[in-house]
Amino acid sequence: MTQALERIRRTARERKKERFTALLHHITPELLEAEFFALEEHAAAGVDGVRWRDYEQHLKANLEELHGRVHRGAYRPLPSRRVYIPKSDGRQRPLAVAALEDKIVQRATAAVLNAIYEEDFLGFSYGFRPGRSAHDAMDALVVEGRKIFLKDVAIVCANCHVMIHANGKCRPLEGLIE
Repeated sequence: MTQALERIRRTARERKKERFTALLHHITPELLEAEFFALEEHAAAGVDGVRWRDYEQHLKANLEELHGRVHRGAYRPLPSRRVYIPKSDGRQRPLAVAALEDKIVQRATAAVLNAIYEEDFLGFSYGFRPGRSAHDAMDALVVEGRKIFLKDVAIVCANCHVMIHANGKCRPLEGLIE
């Protein structure tokens, strides 16, 4: 994590009522580069046909140009390429493959937002969090060799706005960022 993202995380932890109004300047060429190298080298190409190795050949120039488009407001994500993966029962599961630059921008944006929102999640929260999975959640259900059964599990969605459930209270995420 960069120093700037660590400062955001620290602010979010120490000042719970803080509103973050200017975050775009945290999408830097260095963050874009870090997120490029975090991508899977051999992943399928998106609708643009650009592969990791092709993009890497002119990486600095590509990332500077991408950074400029993002900050000018000229960046536009491409449609995802649709592929189908066969399932064991003979049906097919649809999968969307994003273009390489879209993956980079998505990961960089997620890194900035994670620095803010990770501070609001409790230790037993596992859904869609970095470094955590459904398998980790299931492992956490086994305590001292005994199985714990969940009585009430719910995903909270009110008017299609994501909510955080913490300390028995629900609060909307939308109030943290303007």
